[in-house]
Amino acid sequence: MSRIVSVWLPRWPILRALAAQAKQTKEAKQPTEQLIAPDRPFVLAVASAGGPRIAALNEAAEAAGLSIGEPLADARAKAGFLQVRAADADDDDAALRRLTLWATRYTPAASSYDEASGADGFFLDVEGSSHLFGGEEKLVADLAARLKNNFGLPARLAVAATAGAAWAASRFHAKNPCILPPQRHAEILAPLPVEALRLAPEISTTLRRLGFKTVGALLDKPRAPFAARFSASLLRRLDQALGRIDEPLIPVAPPPVYHSLRYLLEPIVAQEAVVALSSRLMQTLTHVLARDDVGARGLKLSLYRVDGAVKTLDIALTLPTRSVAHVARLIALKLEAAAATDDAGFGFEAIGLAVTRAEPMPARQTELTAAGLADRTEHCAALVDKLQQRLGPHSVRRFEPVASHIPERAEVLAAVNGATLQVPAPERTSIAAAASRARPLLLLPHAEPAEEVMALVPEGPPRRFRWRGVTYEIEHAEGPERIAAEWWRTPPSAHSRASGNPDHLCEDEKRQALTRDYYLVEGSGGHRFWLFRQGLYGRETADARWFVHGLFA
Repeated sequence: MSRIVSVWLPRWPILRALAAQAKQTKEAKQPTEQLIAPDRPFVLAVASAGGPRIAALNEAAEAAGLSIGEPLADARAKAGFLQVRAADADDDDAALRRLTLWATRYTPAASSYDEASGADGFFLDVEGSSHLFGGEEKLVADLAARLKNNFGLPARLAVAATAGAAWAASRFHAKNPCILPPQRHAEILAPLPVEALRLAPEISTTLRRLGFKTVGALLDKPRAPFAARFSASLLRRLDQALGRIDEPLIPVAPPPVYHSLRYLLEPIVAQEAVVALSSRLMQTLTHVLARDDVGARGLKLSLYRVDGAVKTLDIALTLPTRSVAHVARLIALKLEAAAATDDAGFGFEAIGLAVTRAEPMPARQTELTAAGLADRTEHCAALVDKLQQRLGPHSVRRFEPVASHIPERAEVLAAVNGATLQVPAPERTSIAAAASRARPLLLLPHAEPAEEVMALVPEGPPRRFRWRGVTYEIEHAEGPERIAAEWWRTPPSAHSRASGNPDHLCEDEKRQALTRDYYLVEGSGGHRFWLFRQGLYGRETADARWFVHGLFA
């Protein structure tokens, strides 16, 4: 059974607004607006159809008789000096999400409250991680102390086997923190008000009018009348709180496959220290990965600052790996590129390394020839990983062959991954065979026309041509290598017939259907070109044209 911690932050929007004011005052020499006095009535207002209404208020405003949902005009009449600011739900949600990410220092499974639970807290599933802190009591004590000292947030915490029971205890139980033993939820929830079931306000109001004021008043009653009178949410929330049905929690970050976390006695700042600790964490994970015959394809490094901020770095790998040295080099490159340690504040007090993606990595032979090929593939993958960390994940591509003998269609750029990254064994080929398949080092994106081409015979190699304003005299020529059009493609005439104009063919379509004769030529200055003549004299065209398609070294 799970153990869920419910963290409720009373008056969260008010406290966040005061914290934001304190931060702005510290950073700015002069405040841009009048400062809020925390000891005087202060409210956050939200626009509504009937005028602004109160969305949140502090203790002084509540003592003055104000309440949430009250029109702002009535509130001003009650409180002589009322401080008002506009509510910003988006900023509140973003700040709460950052706080929830910070709480992943206790467990990777941290989830925000759903809409019915309110936007003022979060859940932590500490099953399997509470023993790292000496038990649930010490964990919630440490959590409460850090929320108070680091963020100035007084919190109410409760631990239970279900999220519904933990949420109810954190808000309505007299004890704080409250740790509920398993299998006693009905007994503990019975004296709590019906609002503890996270019901819609209209449902809670109707239940009270019918005489059902506590959760215990609902436990022994027949379910059919409630199902007929109320929506399905009433019985669903009751069953979720008692553990009769599951309540899935959506983590604020995808849960890792494997996770390792190190708490530090003294904060660290230097990049070398971060890399060294990350290596130790990876060494810890390596034993678990080897036990399961898997390797890491994706990693996430989490750096927890003393002031509560969390910096995360995602590291993608081309092939699964368990190499500590390789991961350490990638982390160093990532830290250098992201400059994460430049904004360490007062330092990092905890570091976590998680495997977010794992793939099978079975044991293999390391001394035979096949292992040599595998080593070359791994070395190539390590190079790709380094380049991606320096240049970006989308900056490294590979050429992937395509079933086409037309040079510009024979390959495309594709992403590099473990399935396609295979380094073949070197082949022994004759010089003549290699020359017959010679391809230029640089293939132009589009073949460029060559002008003033002179050849001794119509279908012979060129002796002179002009390209990009420069005339080249040809000393040597090899070829031709004849490449015909792809007959299986739709002929140009079909497109013309479909367009209703069979007599008008696009010039480019005509040219694409012509045969090409490629020549490797070398000029007097040592330049080597890959040219082709498009069209066969007398059979396909009467005015064959020449194009430069590539350059050799």
